[in-house]
Amino acid sequence: MADAKVRLYVDHDLGEGQSVPLARDQAHYLFGVMRLGVGDSVKLFNGRVGEWLARVVEAGKRGGALECTAQSRPQMNPPDLWLLFAPIKKARTDFIVEKATEMGASRISPVQTQFTNAERIRRDRLQAHAVEAAEQCGGTFVPAVDDLQKLDTVLSTWPHDRQLMFCDEALADGTPAPGLIPAGNTNKWAILIGPEGGFCEAERTRLHKLPFAHPIRLGPRILRADTAAVAALTLWQHTLGDWT
Repeated sequence: MADAKVRLYVDHDLGEGQSVPLARDQAHYLFGVMRLGVGDSVKLFNGRVGEWLARVVEAGKRGGALECTAQSRPQMNPPDLWLLFAPIKKARTDFIVEKATEMGASRISPVQTQFTNAERIRRDRLQAHAVEAAEQCGGTFVPAVDDLQKLDTVLSTWPHDRQLMFCDEALADGTPAPGLIPAGNTNKWAILIGPEGGFCEAERTRLHKLPFAHPIRLGPRILRADTAAVAALTLWQHTLGDWT
């Protein structure tokens, strides 16, 4: 069997000899777009049991079937890191979801702040972007994308054992910040990125008073929300994550 050049996420059990049916859109992608045929190989993952090599056993315009042959990579889950961000323009929100997936977020949570421009999101569309990003980057895990929630609600129901890295754009003026120091022995973290207009004063005051929140300065310049998300994820992964 030739080396597989296509990776595909499937919501199906995987294992040696397991048959995997294909939906119409998956069949179109494999056989219509990628021009695969019977006997060709594909890499599959479902976010739970690693990556598996499979071969095409049925190929049609409206469906098909694959058969798993061997595991090619074990399951590799990211650190227990959530990304909370205020949705911005469509393309830039898509960018944040894609990069968060590539950089190892385990959960992606859009939040509505006082200055958030977007009042609604298409969770299913953002989840599809997370799947595509995982397929492209070689990951075996797909983070769940939550529905949009109010920041006030999220903070009011915050789990006691999770720390929050609060990226405060007001600190870009050089105001000292304590740095990223874990409070207690915990591996559970979240990153909070504000909206284009920044946090309102009431939100900032509340966040600074929360015992689990750690204000962080992302350099001497105020970053765009999508740039800030990448910078914050890089900082956390290098300091506390699986890049060390």
